[in-house]
Amino acid sequence: MGSEYTELNDDLRAFIAQQRMFFVATAPLAADGHINLSPKGLDSLRVLSPRAVAYLDLTGSGIETVAHARENGRITILLCAFSGRPRIVRLYGRGRAVVPGDAEWSALAGQFPSYTSARSIMVIELERIADSCGFGVPRYEYVEDRTQLVAWADQKGRAAVEAYQVEKNQHSIDGLPGLPH
Repeated sequence: MGSEYTELNDDLRAFIAQQRMFFVATAPLAADGHINLSPKGLDSLRVLSPRAVAYLDLTGSGIETVAHARENGRITILLCAFSGRPRIVRLYGRGRAVVPGDAEWSALAGQFPSYTSARSIMVIELERIADSCGFGVPRYEYVEDRTQLVAWADQKGRAAVEAYQVEKNQHSIDGLPGLPH
């Protein structure tokens, strides 16, 4: 059954490193606001310390996670074992977006693959770390990463991706501020 941890131990770190996909959940403070749940991949999650993780946020059509983090910081990451031993790990914490030009950007960005579409790095200070059995999670086989997002951004180029961010990533669907420009 489930356990809670005070920090990311070696076993949890190894589990996190093995996962090809994870999910990010956030929500605005407003009761009628939209809860956001996003799948992530492309080797974009890193353990920074026993109580902190970060993931590379790539340009997309929405900006919900960044907007919610700017408003209230609440964020949960969920990782599921789709192969091997069944397990679910949830990382609850307070997140913040580090964007290009911020003092921390270069040091953090150096820990991830370089992508033209990188728009922020979400840094999460962990408040609760828990796992559970994952007995109900089906088995899936990893085939490969999808290449469309990377190819789209590379074809556009950095300047066009930044223009897209200005157009599409200024506000969340609930009107919260997104990326600073």
